[in-house]
Amino acid sequence: MTIKPLADRVLIKALEAEETTKSGLILAASAQEKPEMSEVVAVGPGTEENPMTVKVGDKVIISKYSGTEVKLDGTEYTITSVKDILAVVE
Repeated sequence: MTIKPLADRVLIKALEAEETTKSGLILAASAQEKPEMSEVVAVGPGTEENPMTVKVGDKVIISKYSGTEVKLDGTEYTITSVKDILAVVE
């Protein structure tokens, strides 16, 4: 089964959160923040008002609480609008 975003929607998968601090302390799962960086898994065709500015494989930063979380085959994804993507990480 696959998910194909419609219109100006993007399917993203969160990249793993850091489990240790820069000083080497290990963080408990409850202390870890939701990852802000994600990888684009699929994109919709876009619209005239919101054309696609990202492609599959791009690493992006999204608004902290944007999108709808879905789970497929044990993997968690987020479907969000392209306008909720703040930046592409190069």
